[in-house]
Amino acid sequence: MTYQRLLEITASQTSILSGEVRPATFDEIEIQSHWFAGHFSRDHLANHGQKISIVSPGEWNRGAGPDFLNATVEIDGETHHGPIELDLDSRNWDLHGHNRSEFFNDVILHIVLHDSGPTFFTRTLKNRDVPRIILSPEEVNAALGRPRLTQALARPGLCLTPLAEMPEEKVSSLLKESALHRARLKATRFEQTAHLHSFSQALWESLADALGFSANRLPMRLLAQRLPVKKLNQHTPEDREAILFGTAGFLSPTLHETAPPESQEWLEDLWTRWWKHRLDYEFPADRTPAWSTRATRPGNHPQRRLAALAAAAAQWNSLSSLARQAPPFTNFSKALSELNEPFWDHHHTLQSKRTEKPIKLIGKSRLEEFLINTLHPLNLEDWNSFAKVRASAPNQKVKRCCERLFGSLPLAKPHLKFAWQHQALLQIYQDFCLEDLSDCADCPFPQQLAQWKPSPSHD
Repeated sequence: MTYQRLLEITASQTSILSGEVRPATFDEIEIQSHWFAGHFSRDHLANHGQKISIVSPGEWNRGAGPDFLNATVEIDGETHHGPIELDLDSRNWDLHGHNRSEFFNDVILHIVLHDSGPTFFTRTLKNRDVPRIILSPEEVNAALGRPRLTQALARPGLCLTPLAEMPEEKVSSLLKESALHRARLKATRFEQTAHLHSFSQALWESLADALGFSANRLPMRLLAQRLPVKKLNQHTPEDREAILFGTAGFLSPTLHETAPPESQEWLEDLWTRWWKHRLDYEFPADRTPAWSTRATRPGNHPQRRLAALAAAAAQWNSLSSLARQAPPFTNFSKALSELNEPFWDHHHTLQSKRTEKPIKLIGKSRLEEFLINTLHPLNLEDWNSFAKVRASAPNQKVKRCCERLFGSLPLAKPHLKFAWQHQALLQIYQDFCLEDLSDCADCPFPQQLAQWKPSPSHD
């Protein structure tokens, strides 16, 4: 039995047993980010039966008007270039006044999550009908990697007994299949972005996402999408840094006045550089990423993570080339870990006091996470290299998985030595615990576990 087959069996039984669907609530800008990244299907059927094929999602619009500009789509085989608008509800086209705005006259495609039906038309100021496609909640959840539950109770589940009774080789085969499944999903998402925007841009967005850690992943990814690395590297290193911090919304003309004396001149120069490019890169306040700084350690502050991204941009041609080398990515790791910048070697934020001891821009844990979540999944033919990567201490998510699947952290200890095992536990928890709405009572996973057999590749 393969892990994919296990998913198919349990998914069909879960849908029959639960009969429940979680109400879909989505963040529009997050959906737009995944649309730009290419995480949705490229072929659709429009509201009046037209066959739509996405060639290019376009580029983010930083001004008034549609969400994306310069997109390319095929409509019944005919190529169209122009803007795209993405709304959570089709009625927002009229509610937001797009039907009365000349900025929307050239829109070639309207994307929605909730549709008002065939009697509602997406029409421009010139009364032109715009093709409309619907992204279903199921497709959106899949693109976002969002299960039906956000979290299952941190207590032992019914899968405890079959897992305890399974021979060690069966447990290992299950975990390996799960880890491979998770890695393939990550590789597919990367390749979707690379196909639309290039390997280099996909790597740039993946690094930004990793640097965002958990609270700032979306803002960092949005910034990397809005500032493509190829475009950003047309500027000098000093201007690149100013453009990144300015587009992120971290700069102001008076910022230097409240900073420590030794930083004031540097900050004033940063603002001056940003001012020269402001009209070309600034986004309106309502489209600026919402950064989180609450309960954030100094080393994880988004400004410091942004500084690391700016330093990486300065070495991007080399980093992009090194990332294509075979595992264990020694040269890439060395280059990324040695990134530095005079100001940021001694400051946690734009206005923090200088530290005497130098601070690494990208620490060991961030680097390891990036390799585990991005580069190793792209090189699964070299499984042995991935399998040797040691795990760091289990985080809260992994601990919750251990409690649910094995009963406690100590009981799960034999399966926590390597990074791929952590990945496997996270995937099983997501695929089964977070898809079961009955709190184990009707979950088909324990029953199927008893029938688990290693696939031929593991014999």
